[in-house]
Amino acid sequence: MADQNTNGQGNGEGQAAAQPQAQAQPQNLGVLAQYVKDLSFENPGAPASLRGRTGNPNIAITINVQPGPVNNDECEVELRLDAKATVGEDVVFAIELVYAGLFRLTNIPAEAVQPVLRIECPRLLFPFARQILADASRNGGFPPLLIDPIDFVGLYRQRLMEAQAAAQRASGGETA
Repeated sequence: MADQNTNGQGNGEGQAAAQPQAQAQPQNLGVLAQYVKDLSFENPGAPASLRGRTGNPNIAITINVQPGPVNNDECEVELRLDAKATVGEDVVFAIELVYAGLFRLTNIPAEAVQPVLRIECPRLLFPFARQILADASRNGGFPPLLIDPIDFVGLYRQRLMEAQAAAQRASGGETA
C-alpha cells in the first residue's frame, strides 16, 4: 500500500516534496522509577543538641550528580545531597541522601545525552530529594531543612569548566 499525503487542500501535488517522507521520531525522557538508595541522619549531640540551642547553625550543602552507563536506552542517575549543620566546631546534625531515578532516553542525540543526564534528570529528582531532607531534619527534632532550587545548568557548566581546566593542566604537565 502506498503512503498518501492528504491535507484537505487540492490534490497535494508539489506539497509532498516539501514535506519529508520520514518523520523524525520525537525525543523523550521517561521516568521509569525513582527511589532512595541511601539515607543517613546523624544527631551526634542528642539530646543536648535539642535543648536550649544557642545561635543559628552554619549549614553546608554538597550536591553531586552521578549518571551511570546507558544500557538499552535506560540509565540510572544518582542525586547525592549531603547537608551538615554546625555551631562552632560541633556538628548539630548531618544528613546524607542518595536519591536515584531510572530513566529511559528515547531518540536523544548522542551529543545531548550527557546534558540530559546531568541537567534534566536531576531537575526531575530534586523536588523529591528536597522533601526527604526536610522531613529527615524535622523528624530529627530540628526545623525542616528547606534547600533553595538548584541551577543544574550552572552546575553542569561549572563541572565542564573544571574538567577542561584539569585536562589543560594535565596536557601542560606532559609537555613541560
